[in-house]
Amino acid sequence: MSFLPFEPKLESSSCERICLSRCQIREKMPVDLQEQCKKSQYLLRYLCGIPLDTIGIPKYLKKLERSMKGMKNPNLLYSVDKEMFIHIMANRQDIRDYYIPIEPNCYLELDNFLEEIETRMADSVEEFEDISETSKRIEAMFKLMDRMVIVHENANKPANHAKDRNDSGSFSSNRKINKRIVLTPAQYNGLRYLIRRKVDGLGVLEPMIRDPYLEDISCSGLGPIFAEHRIFGGLRTSIGFDTHDSLDKFVIELAENIKHPVTFRNPCVDATLADGSRINIVFGTDVSKRGSNFTIRKFSPTPMSIIELIQSGALNYEMAAYLSLIIQEQMNIFIAGETASGKTTLLNAITTFIPPESKVVSIEDTPEVQVPHPNWIRGVTRGSAKTAEASDISMFDLLKAALRQRPNFIIIGEIRGEEGAIAFQAMQSGHACMSTFHAASVTKLIQRLTGNPINVPKAYVDNLNLVIITQMVRLPNGLPARRVTNISEIVGYDSVSGTFSYIDSFNWRPLDDTFLFKGNMNSYLLEERIAPKRGLPPEKRQQIYAKVKQRAEILKRIYAQKITSFQDVHQVLSKAYRDGYFR
Repeated sequence: MSFLPFEPKLESSSCERICLSRCQIREKMPVDLQEQCKKSQYLLRYLCGIPLDTIGIPKYLKKLERSMKGMKNPNLLYSVDKEMFIHIMANRQDIRDYYIPIEPNCYLELDNFLEEIETRMADSVEEFEDISETSKRIEAMFKLMDRMVIVHENANKPANHAKDRNDSGSFSSNRKINKRIVLTPAQYNGLRYLIRRKVDGLGVLEPMIRDPYLEDISCSGLGPIFAEHRIFGGLRTSIGFDTHDSLDKFVIELAENIKHPVTFRNPCVDATLADGSRINIVFGTDVSKRGSNFTIRKFSPTPMSIIELIQSGALNYEMAAYLSLIIQEQMNIFIAGETASGKTTLLNAITTFIPPESKVVSIEDTPEVQVPHPNWIRGVTRGSAKTAEASDISMFDLLKAALRQRPNFIIIGEIRGEEGAIAFQAMQSGHACMSTFHAASVTKLIQRLTGNPINVPKAYVDNLNLVIITQMVRLPNGLPARRVTNISEIVGYDSVSGTFSYIDSFNWRPLDDTFLFKGNMNSYLLEERIAPKRGLPPEKRQQIYAKVKQRAEILKRIYAQKITSFQDVHQVLSKAYRDGYFR
């Protein structure tokens, strides 16, 4: 169901011709928006339907910038791909602004047509049921559809030929000629889009799935779907459900589409979408009182680079340079924080500091880690085996296998259970490990590690060298943001008192949104662990801090050359390693 924040001014029966032939607002549009309307006439149809006297003509942007974060009363358009646009519109009644997908079926009442076409296709299903390739299957369906319809410019206008008229002398929206359905060009294009969206997408969610700026998609039951935008934060979408029947039907189809069906007996499903996004589904009002719900956590196919994270303010150049030294010397690192605090984003970004010749093994239950190195083994757990020949493979099993693969680095997506103990055994045997962990502080992290169900012996914990704490914080300007709030070095464990000692190397300062290098000239890892490895005698160990400054300058120069993407930064850093600048 549509939850548009306005009532479209044009009726679906007439909006196409009015918009495309006599649109009064076209001359008021900027040139770039006019060009987009020429290419995508449904965009013009949408713009002709919004109350421009109160909303105004949206600004068209080819690309969104992070500087737009915190924009008040936004009114802008951007394209997701050739088939859809997104309108971000101010919501003066709520803190969440509106997120409105604009698709080829915009304003068109096509449900009856789609139902009729699907019914007829079911009668001829043998024409495409044996086609396994999705693109060819859709092509076969379109050919079958073309035999069912007649496309006529005046399908909703008085007809010129008696044979095309119905009893009242005009076309009806459901009129069939020689058992063929009469459609306008807009209706025809809209139906083709809906069929493709249903067969090769996730239905009404498809615009949000394709939108690279979205992080989370959340349906909390009846009502609109909500989205978390990388720039505009929490948004209220124009898509949603008004009845439990329609919501349950969609959830069942969604679960079947991802091959993880839900039932009353098994109402909860966790799965991974084709693009790597994670989805959680809860089905039925008996376990979710507001109705079935689902949450999709999206992941970009290209992770943020360390340069992009620095520019976003998550950390600074000194911190990145410091981490590059720690990683190069194969220290063990945990990135800890609460849900959606940026743990995996940071983990992916710092993998570019792993020396380019290294062999990396990653272990996850949901594929999220992205490593730029070619010598990368990506292990993923297997649960709920569907055949008698297959068995479940846990993270514990994959970690044991990784120890036999002679990796330079082991990356564990997230430690939650018994795999934690063997990870610390791997650290003891000289394997460098990195992982994410749900904990709000170093103290809480140690408590969770040494308690049930992980049960790492306290004497093993000091094999962990560094803990990075990430948090979603409130900036001085009131806006939310992700920040690395602490980087702490684990010094050791006192078996007599049963306590752990650690020192903060970096802290975030909330008053001015800056970072303090507390470990400058006082870092345990740099002076006691890394400097000796680099052959620096005790009296010269503080020369290691010059390395931090040197690397920070290199990273600044990389940004000055406008090299910011994940792969480009990795290539430049790989060259820096080869040429000795990162040695």
